[in-house]
Amino acid sequence: MAMRRFDPRQAQRGPQIRINQRIRVPEVRVIGEEGEMLGILPTHEALKRAQERGLDLVEVNPKAEPPVCKILDYGKFKYDEKKKARETRIKTAAFDVKEIKLRPKTDDHDLDFKTRAAQAFLEAGHKVKFTVRFRGREITHPQVAHQQLDRIMQKLDELATIEVRPTMEQRTMMLLIAPRPQVMQKVQQARAAAAKALRERGEDREQAQRDEAIAKLEQQLADKDDEDDDGDEDDENETDNA
Repeated sequence: MAMRRFDPRQAQRGPQIRINQRIRVPEVRVIGEEGEMLGILPTHEALKRAQERGLDLVEVNPKAEPPVCKILDYGKFKYDEKKKARETRIKTAAFDVKEIKLRPKTDDHDLDFKTRAAQAFLEAGHKVKFTVRFRGREITHPQVAHQQLDRIMQKLDELATIEVRPTMEQRTMMLLIAPRPQVMQKVQQARAAAAKALRERGEDREQAQRDEAIAKLEQQLADKDDEDDDGDEDDENETDNA
């Protein structure tokens, strides 16, 4: 007998909700559209009652004996479930550690841009890790990196506290900062407001705009890192040709 091929999409879908004719058991325990208990009915009778009201028969507890079904508008049910999931995601979204890369030769313009990026990350509730990478003889001047990090912290002092002070790991200096408690309080209030807006209006545009702005900042930082790497390669090629 041929083996059934495994479909990874089946594992991702999870348990499927059975509705209407997909409910195959002979009888079900039925809950009415207002939450009233209608008792145990033959499945065809329960389905007939749902159809007479222009609604669906939805299996809500398949493990019960007999399974429990509810008469409701399945389209509205799915919409409400998605809205609840989005609301929960907004409230419980994880905070990340955002990395910002520097070089001892990072100029003032880029340093100011990356400081503003760190400010946006902090105001969104994320921690920020600054890493200063040394190449070649740059390692003999660690004070330059200390000066850069001190300058950044002076501008972010009202928003951030230092979790890990500047430390050297091989050819990299690292500093980890976190939002101050009052900043986190504002973040939580903003998330609660976004969840409330979703609950009341079915939309969370402000939260979506904040998430989009963070993603755009991360892309801009990545682009600048690529530019720095390209510049390093050019410097190395000039040195080799000299």
